[in-house]
Amino acid sequence: MDHSHSHHHPHGHSHGHGGHSHGPTSPHPAQASPWSILRMPLLTRLSAAAVVSVGLWAIVLLAMR
Repeated sequence: MDHSHSHHHPHGHSHGHGGHSHGPTSPHPAQASPWSILRMPLLTRLSAAAVVSVGLWAIVLLAMR
C-alpha cells in the first residue's frame, strides 16, 4: 500500500514565531534513522545497557568519595 503524497508550503510567509509548524492533521513524514535501538539484537542491547549502568555507577562512586 503506497501512501505517498506531497503538499506545498509557500515560502516567504511569517507565522510570527520564526518558522513554520504543522498541525496533527498534516505532520512531516518520519525521517529515516541511521540506527535504532529497537533493531539491535538482544545481547547488544543488554551489553549497551550494562556499559551505561557501569558508567553511571562509576560517576556515583566517584561522587561519594
